[in-house]
Amino acid sequence: MKKAFLLGAGLGTRLRPMTHVVPKPLIPVFHRPLITYTMDQCLALGIEEIAINTHHLPECWPEAFPEGSYRGIPLHFFHEETLLETGGGIKNIESWIDGDDLLVMNGDILSTLDLASLIKVHESGSNIATLGLRSEGPHCNVALENEQVIDMRHARGIHPGTHQFTGIYCLSAEILSMIPAHEKVSIVPAFLELAKLGQIGGHLLDEGDWLDLGTRETYLAVHQRSDLGPAIHPSALLGADALISNSVIGPNCKIGERAQLKDCLLWPNAQVAADAVLTNCIIHSSNVISGQSDHSDL
Repeated sequence: MKKAFLLGAGLGTRLRPMTHVVPKPLIPVFHRPLITYTMDQCLALGIEEIAINTHHLPECWPEAFPEGSYRGIPLHFFHEETLLETGGGIKNIESWIDGDDLLVMNGDILSTLDLASLIKVHESGSNIATLGLRSEGPHCNVALENEQVIDMRHARGIHPGTHQFTGIYCLSAEILSMIPAHEKVSIVPAFLELAKLGQIGGHLLDEGDWLDLGTRETYLAVHQRSDLGPAIHPSALLGADALISNSVIGPNCKIGERAQLKDCLLWPNAQVAADAVLTNCIIHSSNVISGQSDHSDL
């Protein structure tokens, strides 16, 4: 499998006001855009081309990837003036797919799942789609029986569900004939049609992390990890007697003298004035933040 489609067109409403600045897949996680972690997974899998759909703040994508590539892998951006949802987004890149198999992933998750096993199962079988599933989760609405998906969201009235869908799946190009052109449509109706035909499989991805950073709390929580990067970027400048506690400071940030930061996250180029006292804050603006603030997005 040589092509991947990363969904990047969502509005990121739960992360506002941060997503007023950049699309959700481009929010920084340990000093680099969230979507680059997924791109690294793609590279490790041997993916040679990546397509990304855009909608909200499309101008941010060429700013993040000015060469139109990531670590030598070409990036192809498909702008959706009107959101087409998952099915419409896939149909919209039909010419780019060009008959090839495709790995599809959300561009705003952080995972360490064994996607090589998912691809292997898809390529070695006869299913048109193979879904990555978890045995447990908040929305176990995919019914799996003998490694075949038989129902989703109880839409076929067969079973309310047994497994959580990760939003990660492999497709063969035959599915494109089941998706109407130029329409805003989910991929789920096509999946349900495949379930009727017995041509959609499920593969368990229970090992590893699968994190949706869709809320402020989960976004801050992932920065408590120690395996994703240094807490303080080497290019950050810390003033004399600044006190930094349990915080992540991005590249080119400037922290004033005697400033106190606890449980904070600073995006690249953020500035904190001398004597500022910040607790549980996310600093994403280009303004110099001063005074005292608690649990704020500034």
